Amino acid sequence: MRKTLNKSIKHIALLVIGLIVINLLANTFYKRFDLTTDQRYTLNTSALAILDKADLPIVIDVFLEGEGFPSEFRKLQTETRQLLEEFSAYNNNISFNFINPIEDEATRDQNIQQLNARGLTPMQLNVQENGKSSQAVIFPWALASYNETTVKIPLVKNTIGATQQQLVTNSVQQLEYAFADGLSKLVNPKRRKIAVLKGNGQLENKYIADYIKTIRDYYFIAPFTLDSVSNYAESTLQKLQNYDLIISAKPTKPFTEKEKFVLDQYTMNGGKSLWLLEQVAMDKDSLYNDSGKNIAMPMDLNLTDFFFKYGVRINPVIISSMYSAPITLASGEGSNSQFQSYPWTYSPLAQGNSAHPIVNNLNFLKFDFANPMDTLKSTTKKTILLQSAPLSKLEGTPREISLDMVNDQLDPKAFNKGPQTLAVLLEGTFTSAYNNRIKPVDIKNVKDKSVPTKMVVISDGDVIKNEVGRNGVEELGFDKYTGQTFGNKEFLVNVANYLLDDTGLINIRSKQIAVAFLNPEKITEEKTKWQLLNILLPLVLLGVFGFVFNYFRKKKYAK
Repeated sequence: MRKTLNKSIKHIALLVIGLIVINLLANTFYKRFDLTTDQRYTLNTSALAILDKADLPIVIDVFLEGEGFPSEFRKLQTETRQLLEEFSAYNNNISFNFINPIEDEATRDQNIQQLNARGLTPMQLNVQENGKSSQAVIFPWALASYNETTVKIPLVKNTIGATQQQLVTNSVQQLEYAFADGLSKLVNPKRRKIAVLKGNGQLENKYIADYIKTIRDYYFIAPFTLDSVSNYAESTLQKLQNYDLIISAKPTKPFTEKEKFVLDQYTMNGGKSLWLLEQVAMDKDSLYNDSGKNIAMPMDLNLTDFFFKYGVRINPVIISSMYSAPITLASGEGSNSQFQSYPWTYSPLAQGNSAHPIVNNLNFLKFDFANPMDTLKSTTKKTILLQSAPLSKLEGTPREISLDMVNDQLDPKAFNKGPQTLAVLLEGTFTSAYNNRIKPVDIKNVKDKSVPTKMVVISDGDVIKNEVGRNGVEELGFDKYTGQTFGNKEFLVNVANYLLDDTGLINIRSKQIAVAFLNPEKITEEKTKWQLLNILLPLVLLGVFGFVFNYFRKKKYAK
């Protein structure tokens, strides 16, 4: 008896010691295991690098909270919580709260006004449950605060024509990027500089204001003119090289050979650039006149040889596409006038045709009077980022464009030119456009081959153009008549981030996550069956177990 007692005490003591050792090892060697097939809870190394820089508390308020959510958005809520738990587990400076801003009826209207004032607009959803339809309002946003600075983080990734399930799938795939991007703005000081080229008829500041305002969160921005090139080419180039990226938004005046040479040498020395160009002079605004028509004319910017050497060519014709954004026109006069949308083939919609991180999971982009591009043999690697829909055709210039064309009957058979290239990424080593040519101006240390660099060329300047209404600058890509927001701004922000990104943040966009949903129709149809099964089956099993147990018990003790 004593030996048995001593043995039991020994086993208990070993168990206690073992539990203590396991706890000490668990605290010392902390590890979380991601057993999902798509590794959805394994944070990207770029996201981890951003989290490492958070040496002060970051508080994240998530407004995706409340009752009456559709099941799809409860999935987004769960995924958001789990992602933030991963962030918090990696860096305990990060904390988060889920807040329902419309829970309290007394402060509901005030909270909605405050959130709207900060740009956190609500989203109205259709809820289908038990065969009944209802409406729910949510705020799919988060606010992250760090060191007296706050940024807003969108949790829903809108896509034109997407169902609620598709919206949630797209949003879940972009959650890590959305939060990493927001936190990057808080913890990473600005270092990169962008020059916005002026002096060649580029868009006025008010028409690129929304885009500049957006990328100002990441980079230093300043205007730059090439006026001094004719007399001070060397010093102009040196000043230009202080910038990491140059942007030329819809120039309308030709570039001189001296200006082109300075820009060429900027590229040869590793400068990045974003070009939004057109080879046809035509603007939708020019149609809103008394006659309602204008002539589309070829436009020579004296850049054809420049880009030909780099590997692209923009053709002076107009893309017309069956898959396009509508145009809204007023009919009637005075107080009786009404706005109506019509098909408008000169505003082609484009979507990324590859898995490149710049265009991955991107909404459709809206173009206006875009020109097709050809890719040519050169020393650069070329990636087509955007194309028009397959049902496209090309129209030569000069050509009269009239608003009366909205009444024309469209023949799909005429749109037989296939998808047309609208945006190209050039990467690698560039050959100088002035290689084996007489240089237009003397510059020291001229290079005929570049160091590895990048360039994006877009064949429409209106992609970057925001509307200016009565209340000032409107959001880039937003159509006030249809209420749709196109992906123009997100695409251009991705372009700038990709061209300048030294943390790999843009690569988080390539993450693919499979989101499983329940079938609401099947749930409604089979609800009663599964409720009965879940209630009755355990009782039946319990009854069978009790009967068998009593049967064998009686049989055993009857002897």
